[in-house]
Parts: sequence; C-alpha cells; structure tokens
Amino acid sequence: MIQIATAVLIWLLVLCLLPGVRKRRDHSVLTAAITISVALTLNIDQIYLGIDSVLGGQNNVDLLANVSMVVGIYFLSKAIIRAATPEETIQKRDTRGLISLAMVILGLAASFSAIVTDSSSARFMVDYGAQWPAAIYSSIQFGYIGYVVSVTGATCFRFRGDMSRPYFRIAFTFIGVGCALALLCVTLVLIMDMLHLQGSLVAMRAVSQFYDMTVVVAMAFLCVGLAIPPVARRIRRRRESVTQYELVIGLTRVWNKTTGRRQDVRLSSDTQSDGQLDPARRLHRMLVEVQDALLVEPGLGSSLDIHDLNILNAAENYLAGPFPREAGTRRRKGERAI
Repeated sequence: MIQIATAVLIWLLVLCLLPGVRKRRDHSVLTAAITISVALTLNIDQIYLGIDSVLGGQNNVDLLANVSMVVGIYFLSKAIIRAATPEETIQKRDTRGLISLAMVILGLAASFSAIVTDSSSARFMVDYGAQWPAAIYSSIQFGYIGYVVSVTGATCFRFRGDMSRPYFRIAFTFIGVGCALALLCVTLVLIMDMLHLQGSLVAMRAVSQFYDMTVVVAMAFLCVGLAIPPVARRIRRRRESVTQYELVIGLTRVWNKTTGRRQDVRLSSDTQSDGQLDPARRLHRMLVEVQDALLVEPGLGSSLDIHDLNILNAAENYLAGPFPREAGTRRRKGERAI
C-alpha cells in the first residue's frame, strides 16, 4: 500500500508538470520526476514480481529500481538547487556530483551482486536484510539520498526568503520540509538495517511503522512543493490573458478615437485586427499609437471622456507593472522554473 501511495503521488506531480512542457526550456524536474516515478512503480509488488520473473527471478528489478531512484534524486536535487540559488552562484558543470553518482551506482551493483538470494522477493530487504552485503547495499543507497536531500533542503531554506513571489517562498518551504522528512526516512532505514543485522526483528518492525508513515508525508510535501510553481504560473498566465484581453477591448475605443484621425501614427495597417500579435504586444502597440497620436495632435485629448482616460491609465499602469519585468525578476531572485 505504501508503494502504491508514493507512486501515485509522484505520478500526480508528473501530470502537473506535463501541461507546460512546451513552454519550459528546462525539463530537468519532469525528467527526474518520471525517473523516480518509474523507480517507485517498480516497487509495487505485482509489477515487481511480474517484471522480475521475466528477467529470471534474481531480484534484478530491485537493483534497477534503486539505481533509477538515486539517478532521479540526483537530477531532481540539481534542478531544485538551480531554481533556488541566485544565478551567479550556480556552477556550470557538476563534475564532482556526477562522479559521486557513478560511484554510488557501482557500489550498488557490487554489493547487490554479493547478496545471496533463492527466489524473487517483493520484500527484498525484509527477506535478505540480515546479510551484510544487503545492509551495505541499502546503506549506500539511503546514505547517498540522505546527503543529497540534506543539501537540497538546506539550500531551499537558505534562499526561500530571497524569493520575490509568495508562491515561490511557499513552494521552497514545502520542499525544504519534505527534504527534512526524507532525511528522517533515511535515518529510520539505517536504524532498521542495523536492527535487522542484530536480529532484533520486533524492534525493526516497530520502526518500520514510523517509516511507512514518514515516507508518505515526505513525498506529499515534496510533490506539493514541486507542483506549486507550475500550477501558479498557469493560473497567473490565465489571469494575465483575461486582463490583457479586457484592456485591449477597452482601449480599442480610445485607439479608434485618436488614431482614426491621425492614421499616420499607426505602426501597422490595422492593429485592431492583427491576429499575429499576442494580447500583451497588441496592447502595447495600441497604447504606443494612442500616445503618439496625442503627442502629435494634443487637441485629440478633448475627445476622450473620463471612461476613456481611465482605460488609458489602466493600460499604462499594467504595462509599467511587474508583467513586462517578469523574466528579469525571476532570474535575479533565483526563481528559475522548476
């Protein structure tokens, strides 16, 4: 049940990330989320046993799932740190991190090959965790995950206060808490490995109950934190589109009154019907043409009533607001897309 719950959570995150995939240049989070989703899906008993039987019943699916997990955790961590950290402090290439990841994968493969198994088992560590190679195998995986999530969580808490947008601060708070809970999960796993080696199975099962609860909560915090920015951006873009459309409709009357008499200021033959411009650019062009017309012939201002002036002022305030500066603000504050 725990495997299914965690897999569902991460697949829901994938679904939240998919709608904006064409607009994002960096797909690191989506790729990492899919990799982790595959790893967690492979741990579902029915899927595990079915695939492992095809691969010869030697529990190779466990190694495949764990390698996928550490790879996904690494790239997810890099994406989160890159999004949270100011751009000038980001390293262009993480050679040390890639070398560490490669060493972890080799360590997993080497320790896994030393584990003596007699059949395919959906409870791999429960059945074989009493062996030292199995304990080393588990410790390598979770020790690495613990280190990565601790660095990631510390980065989130360190830079969350520098975020200019509230939803980024909330997102990185959730991710930071999720990393802290994930570190607790790692600690519980290492304790269970030690208890298993000592033969204290009753104590190990008691600890496993806390682990099961903690891993679901940790995954929930991480997934919610990672889902907040893309969902918030889609909501913001939808609201901006509505605002831009309403301003364009309102400004059209002012545009007709002013540029209709001074068509020489128009930047195109028919701005009002120019379907190639998005609403923001169309609004900007119309406003420029209105202002040029009023500059060339100030007397046109007498044809504008209070409603027209309010629309004109609203358009000017909107275009002078945070919308046009959005990209620069995000990059300066370390709010790159996640």
